[in-house]
Amino acid sequence: MTVFTNHAFDKHQLICFANDPETNLKAIIAVHNTNRGPALGGCRFWNYQNEQEAIDDVLRLSRGMTYKSALANLNLGGGKAVIIGDPRHIKTPQLMQAFGRFVNKLNGLYITAEDVGTSTADMESIHQETSHVVGLDNKNGGSGDPSIFTAYGVYIGIKTSYQKKSGKNSLSGAKVALQGLGHVGSYLLKHLHDDGAEVVVADLNKENVERVTQQYGVKSVDVSQILYEECDILSPCALGGVINDKTIDSLRCNVIAGAANNQLLEAQHGDLLKEKGILYAPDYLINAGGLINVSYEGEHYNPQIVKKHVDGIHDTLMEIYNLAEEKNISSNRASDMVAESRFMKNENEHSYKITA
Repeated sequence: MTVFTNHAFDKHQLICFANDPETNLKAIIAVHNTNRGPALGGCRFWNYQNEQEAIDDVLRLSRGMTYKSALANLNLGGGKAVIIGDPRHIKTPQLMQAFGRFVNKLNGLYITAEDVGTSTADMESIHQETSHVVGLDNKNGGSGDPSIFTAYGVYIGIKTSYQKKSGKNSLSGAKVALQGLGHVGSYLLKHLHDDGAEVVVADLNKENVERVTQQYGVKSVDVSQILYEECDILSPCALGGVINDKTIDSLRCNVIAGAANNQLLEAQHGDLLKEKGILYAPDYLINAGGLINVSYEGEHYNPQIVKKHVDGIHDTLMEIYNLAEEKNISSNRASDMVAESRFMKNENEHSYKITA
């Protein structure tokens, strides 16, 4: 098992392991960077094949949250949590409460939220044990399902990227291959459909596919085919790592813009996309809508203010695309440079430096 020598460790400030035999809780909390503020990041509940896979995931996701918060101009750092196990079989309110007690022991260094495998109801269970949780139900002072604004931000990212690539201001007639029909993917599909896009979908859950094909009249393909669909925009909204050595040569899209975290298996895959002429919208920028939303939770929460902040994804994305062109680098390299200039200490906001 590797932690400090893990390629994703990247100067993490804290990694802790939580265990509660009574509820079968096995969790890992990672805090990457708190230069801008306390680390905020969701709690992922996933049936990892082994503990090393869980460690790899929490380190990658935690690091990504630091970059996401910085690009979203939030006074927050980056952290993440993973709970190991199949949520369909072991998740209970008592287990989530036990996790909440561990979060509380960090005294606000880490703030948890919803992620894959967890829900608003789970956040309510956690809230019984700690105040360091966001994404609560509206009636309890929360902002509700953050997926709504996550999807909206991804939609803004898709429109911006398509405009950059094609010069068109509308998605009308553009073909989008949408991978994943969970909360975010389903909300995103509505935005795309309303904007006149031609959407092809795929999801492991057949009920999700049947639901949206009946509701929107969209075409579906097998999950093994969706990445290779000929399209204007490929939108990965499932799990990460889908752009890798095995898939990249078979891609038939002009733009990649989706909600999944860590879509590039390695940074070099962004370089390869640039060589292929595929425009990549950095995922941790365009999927920040949910994070932005929960950051505004409180007595004076106003969804219109949140929407205005999420709309700013357009300007930041254009800044990154312009920087990438100026320096002749991939968009993910440019995105990292902008983010690092915002969260690293003793760095001026616009003193971009290229790193390997």
